[in-house]
Amino acid sequence: MFAQPGQELIIKDTHRALWYEDGKLARTLEAGKYAIPKQPWFGKGPKVEVVLVDMRERDLTIKGQEILTADKVAIRVSILVQFRVVDPQAAIHTVSDYQDRLYSDVQLAARRSLASMSLEEILTNRNRLSEDILQEVKEAATGYGVTIRRADVKDLVFPGNLQEIMNRVLAAERNSQAQLVEARTRAEVDQIEAAARADAHRTTAEAEAEARRLKAAADAEAAKTQAETELATFQARREIGDILAQNAALMRLEELETLRELGTNANARLYVDFDRPERREVSASVVE
Repeated sequence: MFAQPGQELIIKDTHRALWYEDGKLARTLEAGKYAIPKQPWFGKGPKVEVVLVDMRERDLTIKGQEILTADKVAIRVSILVQFRVVDPQAAIHTVSDYQDRLYSDVQLAARRSLASMSLEEILTNRNRLSEDILQEVKEAATGYGVTIRRADVKDLVFPGNLQEIMNRVLAAERNSQAQLVEARTRAEVDQIEAAARADAHRTTAEAEAEARRLKAAADAEAAKTQAETELATFQARREIGDILAQNAALMRLEELETLRELGTNANARLYVDFDRPERREVSASVVE
């Protein structure tokens, strides 16, 4: 833009301006208000020209580039580049149009990167394209006053038959993944059920073993108690026998008590030996 003498020029924070006098760069203007000097009456002043440069971050889309991959598959790719001018003087003086130059640089870098990648690599690793473009173009763009913040694949378009094949592959992969998840779930359920059955069997076996142990302990204790009782009874009887053997009168009383109890039994039989009156013996038996 050409500035008229006496005109006021306002530059916003979003822009910078290059001030030329008779075609020669005189200074770079920051944000603010500037006045174009009036020409003196006695002569002609310098011709002033001001070029505004937008310093804001902008998007540049490289659309529909058809590129052959390393495995000879033709694809169309669109790339989104985010950039901003950081040096207005270099942006205006180094190249005729910094935006066109950036477009060409990114386009060529994308072609070189994609041509070195197979279709599978492109599908599985789009970040590589962004990294390749940034690595190749960033330094060159700095030379004409532009910095690139990012460069990403926006769209990938494949040939019709390839797209159909890929859709079938993706559908098969999804079906395979679903079957794998189902198989894993079924295996986990079977494993849980088997573990539950094993726990139940182990618990039952432990309970049965404990019951057998307790029964054996109870039987042993009962046998011990019975043995102790029988031993005590035997000892008591032996002690009574010893006492009766030492005292004939008590022995006789015991015999008479026994005979009295047998007399109450209808099946009992008493036998008296009268052949030896000096030693008469009485024997008894019980008829079943």
